[in-house]
Amino acid sequence: MKYFAPAKVNLALHVTGRRGDGYHLLDSLVVFADVGDWIDIRASREIALSVSGPRAAGVPTDRSNLVWRAAEAFGTDRGATIRLDKHLPHAGGIGGGSADAGAALRGLAELWRVPLPAPDALLDIGADIPVCAASAPARMRGIGDMLDPVPPIPPLWLVLANPGVEVPTGPVFRALASTDNPPLPEPDWSDAEGLLRWLADTRNDLEHAAMALVPEVGTVLDALGATDGCRLARMSGSGGTCLGVFTEAEAARAAARHLQEAHRHWWVEAAAVLTRAP
Repeated sequence: MKYFAPAKVNLALHVTGRRGDGYHLLDSLVVFADVGDWIDIRASREIALSVSGPRAAGVPTDRSNLVWRAAEAFGTDRGATIRLDKHLPHAGGIGGGSADAGAALRGLAELWRVPLPAPDALLDIGADIPVCAASAPARMRGIGDMLDPVPPIPPLWLVLANPGVEVPTGPVFRALASTDNPPLPEPDWSDAEGLLRWLADTRNDLEHAAMALVPEVGTVLDALGATDGCRLARMSGSGGTCLGVFTEAEAARAAARHLQEAHRHWWVEAAAVLTRAP
């Protein structure tokens, strides 16, 4: 059976505090795009993981891969052969590894006919795992443990662009000027224009720190913002993938073509925002 692992996109991300154990508290509007990786899962006597595809280089096939840890989280001795077809940039701020683990969790639960592991077990794998296991639009708060529904996401299109330079998550958080910022405004929109107005009052608190460490992030944001039809340009997660928001599919596709022609070493994709789980 094949399962889609859609890219996780933070349309807004506020850093609202820091716990005593060092974990940062976040408040984020998370959506998913119709571009991503694919997971193929078959019954087997033991866990085995292989990786192929255009973005397979450097992706581990042992327990350090979140897909493997997702399988272990079920606490069973059942096996599965898992093949990961990798298309998303590794460590790109769009939840590639977490999206893969989320798809693996859904697939293994179906294969083994068992419920998903408990929420605490999902968080042990990674902060983005609960939202990626659901793969539906949500307001994600805390350390990723609080997921709240949001108003229906209207039709929107994205251009995702990554300069091919890894942005180190730890140093980005350590470089933050403030870790006690206001939360997101209460989600309230009924159409695309309403959502865009809401997004205009939000931000990604990690953006400036990421640009200071990796100036290429700023280059991508400037290039996205200069394309015709782009209504908002912002970094996703801790980078380095950035996003442009569009209200017209053809404008998004044209912008993606333009960026790819101008920056051939970048990873660029136009994608629709998924309005529900795949």
